Amino acid sequence: MLSQLFVLFSFFALVLVAVYWVNRAVILFDELIADGHSATVFLEFTALSLPKVIGMVLPMAAFAAAVYVTNRLSGDSELTVMQATGYSPWRLARPVFIFGLFVAVMMNILTHVLIPASLEQLKEREREIAGSVSAKLLREGVFLHPADDVTFYIRDISPEGELRDVFMSDERDPLRHITYTAERAYLLRDEAGPKLIMVDGMAQILTPKTGQLSTTNFTQLSRDISGLIAQGGGSPRKLRYIPTWELLWSTDAIEDEVREDKGEILIEAHKRLTAPLLGLVAALIGQAALLVGGFSRFGVTKQVVLAVFLIVVVQLIEGATTDPVRSSPELWPLSYSHIMIGLLIWAALLWRAGHPMAFVRRKQRGATPETEVTA
Repeated sequence: MLSQLFVLFSFFALVLVAVYWVNRAVILFDELIADGHSATVFLEFTALSLPKVIGMVLPMAAFAAAVYVTNRLSGDSELTVMQATGYSPWRLARPVFIFGLFVAVMMNILTHVLIPASLEQLKEREREIAGSVSAKLLREGVFLHPADDVTFYIRDISPEGELRDVFMSDERDPLRHITYTAERAYLLRDEAGPKLIMVDGMAQILTPKTGQLSTTNFTQLSRDISGLIAQGGGSPRKLRYIPTWELLWSTDAIEDEVREDKGEILIEAHKRLTAPLLGLVAALIGQAALLVGGFSRFGVTKQVVLAVFLIVVVQLIEGATTDPVRSSPELWPLSYSHIMIGLLIWAALLWRAGHPMAFVRRKQRGATPETEVTA
């Protein structure tokens, strides 16, 4: 049974990761390729986003594997045979528990190590890409908008890097609109940032309020274009980039750095701790819900619906505890309430599976003598 769980888990995880990854890849493709970046950059960004996608789908894959394997064993009457030989529901749950622990270990590695590291690296690459002059401006025959109210056009780029027939319109200043045209131009970088050196051109300055237009011919003009390109800087870290141990033990310092409420920081930290346990709980509930119904010729559709419903309830409980913890950080133990309730649901389902006649006997004991005589 354990081997079947691992095989089906791998299959469902692969399928779900592929679905989520394709959706993410389509968005990245539109953003990166449209900005003139290469396919290598696209592949790098999609690879860095993969750990987060895997962390999202593993609990669902564990739940699907537990339900599928239990359903197949029930359909083949193997569960009935095992129960007839003396296997209790608790004994049948042992392989799923071991499997859930394995999923929890994988989730721990992802949530505490791989996901923060990959997101941090992704952030650094986004800074580099955002500051890339070549990707932002060096595209032939296309009217580009590197910033709001700014239009940039290049007719041609020579093999030596010379820009030919350059047009740039800057309307960011509401009091003065400037349009530059030049026969040739060059992009240079120095310590102050990127600069556009225009040769043999004209600058037109329009005052919208008065409608006055003035023109200036120039042989050479240097224009600082660092404001047209998003530059990386010493921006504060975001919560999802910060290691878990730092969120827990340096909460006050993190609060000052990221300018977030203490409750929000604790929610992020404890969510990382509960996410691996959610994979364990999902697998256990998935199997226990199917054990309750026993064998039936009509299948286990009702039990599958019950399992899905119980997982939704666990997720709703998690969402309901978020606001109290956000407003009162000292209530952080509530972040684990959905895990505890999930384990209680699992224990109740297994007890019910081991005592299928418990409620029937109680009803029989509660029957009146007149009812029994009449029967």
